[in-house]
Amino acid sequence: MKSPEVVLQAYQSSDSGQMVYKQMMLDFLRQHDNAFDRACTLGHFTASAMVLNTTKDKVLLMDHVKLQKWLQLGGHCDGDKDFLQVAVKEAKEESGLESIQILRQDVFDLDIHLIPKRVNELAHYHYDVRFLLQADEREKLQVNCESNGLQWVSLDAVNGVNSDESVLRMCDKVRKIFGSVEAYKGTN
Repeated sequence: MKSPEVVLQAYQSSDSGQMVYKQMMLDFLRQHDNAFDRACTLGHFTASAMVLNTTKDKVLLMDHVKLQKWLQLGGHCDGDKDFLQVAVKEAKEESGLESIQILRQDVFDLDIHLIPKRVNELAHYHYDVRFLLQADEREKLQVNCESNGLQWVSLDAVNGVNSDESVLRMCDKVRKIFGSVEAYKGTN
C-alpha cells in the first residue's frame, strides 16, 4: 500500500480547483495525526467511487439518507489509510454488488465539503478521495440503511436527479476519459 501522502501527491489535474483541494488535503494530513478517524471533529478523510456500468454510459448513485441528495457511493476511512480499499469496500457495502472492479488505481477526483451539524455531531469537513470503479448493472442492487434507494443513471441524465457540482464534475471527467459513449461501445 502506498502512503496516503504519496497517493495524494501523485494526483494531477488541469483543474486548478482540484489542485487547491490536493494541497488542502496534504496540509490537513500533515497537521492531524487522526485525520482518518471520526474523532478528528474538524474533519476527516473519506473515500468514494464513481461506479460505472460496463458500457460506461451509466453511473450508480445512492439517495443518501442523511444528506437527502443523490451521490456516489462512499464513506468514512475509520482509521484505514488505504483510500482505494475504503472506496471499494464502501461501494460493495452500499450497493450489495460483488462484480465491482477497479478501473483505475490512481485518484480520479478530490472534494472537500462541509457536513452540516446534526443532533449528535458537529459540523465538519469531509476530505473525500475518489476513484473510478465498474460493475455489472444487471446484478441485483441491495439498499442498506445509509440510502433511500440506488439507481443506475445515464451520465447525460445525472443533472436531472442531482445538481451536486462535484458529481456533475465527475460525470464530465468520465465523458472526457472514455469519449462519447458511441465511440466507446465501438471498441468493445
